[in-house]
Amino acid sequence: MEIRQLRAFLAIAEAKTFTAGARRVNVTQAAISMQIRQLEDEVGLPIFTRTPRRVILTEAGEYLLERARKIMREHDSALSEIAEVAGAEHGRLRIGSASATFATHQLPIIIQRLKDKFKNAELSVTSGTSERLVDKIMHGEVDMAFVSLPVDNLNITTESLFSDEIVAIANPKHPLAKEKFISAATLAGEKLILGEQGGNTRRMVDEFFNAANVRPNITMELSRQSAINQMVENNLGVGIAGAKSVSKDIREGRLTSWLIEGAEIKWELGLARLRGGYYSPIAKEFVGFCKESFVERDKELKAKR
Repeated sequence: MEIRQLRAFLAIAEAKTFTAGARRVNVTQAAISMQIRQLEDEVGLPIFTRTPRRVILTEAGEYLLERARKIMREHDSALSEIAEVAGAEHGRLRIGSASATFATHQLPIIIQRLKDKFKNAELSVTSGTSERLVDKIMHGEVDMAFVSLPVDNLNITTESLFSDEIVAIANPKHPLAKEKFISAATLAGEKLILGEQGGNTRRMVDEFFNAANVRPNITMELSRQSAINQMVENNLGVGIAGAKSVSKDIREGRLTSWLIEGAEIKWELGLARLRGGYYSPIAKEFVGFCKESFVERDKELKAKR
């Protein structure tokens, strides 16, 4: 088996079609079809069942899938280790972030510090939900990612960086603005503006409403917390946010907040990476910069309360 064949196999298995798989590995459809035929000849069994709209893994393909992922992870780790023999200024780090706020305000500074130390390093950043980024780590597409904790995957190790209590937020002109608490039933009846599905915070909020046996009236689902805050500030509904993250908006009178009765929901951001994977010098330095950044951020937020 050749690395290019396994990479083609994984691309098709994840994209579900030969055409999309070919785009992922930047080859023609004819070339990727030939690679799969060669792989199937070596395996001695078909690894895909072809249908008019998509391909489906055969039993042999299912067995090969996890093995191929493991081989590719080891291959990529080996290349990273060898590249670093050339010197500490070299290396590669592919970063994912499920937090738009962090990616906007803190990550650029951290990346610049990293580039100053690893001048010839290859750095890349991608965004997505926590669920999607964990999947990318498992598939060897991302080295580490900022995700909402906890991560329910034994192959992933995480390190907590920041936590915040979840509160309900509203426009200061809301009829209940003077209240300190809001019940699950009352909150569920509001026009709710929540984060998109796939993130841990949204999952915990959904589980809270399910446990309270109430059906929330969700009118908007947005990917960015800043967009949710803006909608709420414009009195278009009630949102959910971290207490620390909206403390300035509340202090300046743009928003008000309630503690949610019976809810003990904490938003926790952490760094996730593959358990047992190669922990490169550039990755270790990056983690150190991140910890420093969040210590400073926490101090700033506490000072502004």
